[in-house]
Amino acid sequence: MSDSPAARLQQLFEGHRLTPTQRRIAHSMVRRAGDAPFLSSVELAELAGVSQPSVTRFAVALGFDGYPALRRHLREVAPGAPVEGGTSLNEYQQAVRGEIENLRQLAELLADPEPVERAGRLLAASRPLPVLGLRAASSQARGFAYFAAKVHPDVRLLDEGGTMLADRVDTARHAGASTLLCFALPRHPKEVVETLAYARSAGLTVVTVADSAFAPVAKHSDLLIPAAVGTGLAFDTACAPMLVGRMLLEAMCDGLPEAQARLEEFDARAAARGLFVE
Repeated sequence: MSDSPAARLQQLFEGHRLTPTQRRIAHSMVRRAGDAPFLSSVELAELAGVSQPSVTRFAVALGFDGYPALRRHLREVAPGAPVEGGTSLNEYQQAVRGEIENLRQLAELLADPEPVERAGRLLAASRPLPVLGLRAASSQARGFAYFAAKVHPDVRLLDEGGTMLADRVDTARHAGASTLLCFALPRHPKEVVETLAYARSAGLTVVTVADSAFAPVAKHSDLLIPAAVGTGLAFDTACAPMLVGRMLLEAMCDGLPEAQARLEEFDARAAARGLFVE
């Protein structure tokens, strides 16, 4: 397990029943792990988009007398200096820097590759393999499904909500599916949370790629891989979740002995059809 500031914060939050507002504060602290020990309660409240009293209640929920006690604890376990804010950067540069930080945290998390490797084995073994992603996460699910279909014999994309969503989960389960892969990004649709709960009740193992270990989908996931989104622009950016999707494809291929042969077959057909411009 990585001993990075972000990892230490994750360990501090684990095991506590946090409200959605408190999970939002926790997520903001993880994203700014290097700065967290030096933020005032007002600054943290602004960063998370919550009220200052919410920050105080968050600290108490973690077992501290108040936010000053939490901050003292963070400074003791993660000594150092606050990260320079880069105030001379414009908003686009700051957005890029934010994504670089998200990717750095992801790299630290992947010091232990076992969760991704385990997820790959689960995905490879599921026939069919349903892949869920609604609204903001639909592009992540669609991208994964596009590439997965080149090596997996039966991938079923679930990127549209509605009353038939549970029916499609049932159909996949009755056809032999053992695992459902979900991409879940903010803002989290209620329908996704309900579908994951239903999938687990139907006997499916749920593997989720989410923006945070504290996301609403966490309690309905058997294996969750957190990958933060960038929030510096009007709409969130999702470089880290996309990269996790590609890593899951790699890990899944390791569990599919026929993957290389299927790729070579596709390349041969594509060449025969003149599918791509060289």
